[in-house]
Amino acid sequence: MHAHHSCAEQFIGIDPETGDHESSTVWVDREKRELVFQGWKPGPELEAECAALELPGHAIGIPDTEAVIRIPARMVDTIRKACDAVERADHVH
Repeated sequence: MHAHHSCAEQFIGIDPETGDHESSTVWVDREKRELVFQGWKPGPELEAECAALELPGHAIGIPDTEAVIRIPARMVDTIRKACDAVERADHVH
């Protein structure tokens, strides 16, 4: 079964070092002007560490509407392409 993507979603790339399954993936939602990431779920220790961080302007904890994900550093170029694509979308609207 293939997932349906709206025409606003632009596929940018996947982790080049993974096969057909479990690939970290980056998209741009041009309509909402957002980056969309699929990545690995963190282990419970990392998620707890992120949830416990106390930062200015940031509440402690992870809201139910948010998630911590892991993306391999080798995807930096793909993420840069996504940033460029979403910036171009900003100039179109």
